Amino acid sequence: MRHASRLFLAAVAAASLTAGCGDRSTTSSSSNQGIGMAFDLTAMKKVIEAKNEQFTQAHVKGDSATIDSMFTHDARVLPPNADPVIGRAAIEKLTQEYLDAGVAEFREETTDFYGSEDLLIDQGSYVMVYGKDKVVEKGKYVNVWKKEEGTWKIYSNIWNTNAPPAPAK
Repeated sequence: MRHASRLFLAAVAAASLTAGCGDRSTTSSSSNQGIGMAFDLTAMKKVIEAKNEQFTQAHVKGDSATIDSMFTHDARVLPPNADPVIGRAAIEKLTQEYLDAGVAEFREETTDFYGSEDLLIDQGSYVMVYGKDKVVEKGKYVNVWKKEEGTWKIYSNIWNTNAPPAPAK
C-alpha cells in the first residue's frame, strides 16, 4: 500500500511538473507571437517604400493633392537653404512651387529604415530632374513617418543636394 501511494504521489508530481512546464512554454510562445504580430518592421518598410513610390510619381504627374495628403496636419518640411515650413497649408504652397518648376523625373531609394509602431524613419538618396533645362539634382533625405487617422503619413521631411554650395557673389 505504501508503495502504491508513493507511485501515485510521484505520478501526480510528474504530471504537475509536466503541465507546469507546458503552460510556461505556451505562454512564452504566445507572448512572443503577439509582439511579432503587433509590429513588423520588414512589412512596414514595404508599406513606406510603396508610399515613397506614390510620392515620387505624384511629383512627376503634378498631383499636388496626393502629395499634400501624404503629410500629417502638423507636418514639418525642412527644405534646403530655407526656413522650416510647418503645417499642411504652408506645405501645400511649397509643393506647388516645386511642381511649378516642372518635375520630369523623381526617384528615391531607401538606404536605412528603422523605427517602432509610433514613428518610422526612412533615410535614403534621391534623384530629381526638373525645370525647362532638365536640371539633375542628386541628394539625400530623411522622412519621419507617423500614423494619423490610421494611415502612415510624413510628419517631418528634410532633404538636401549633394552638389557643392553655390559660389559667393
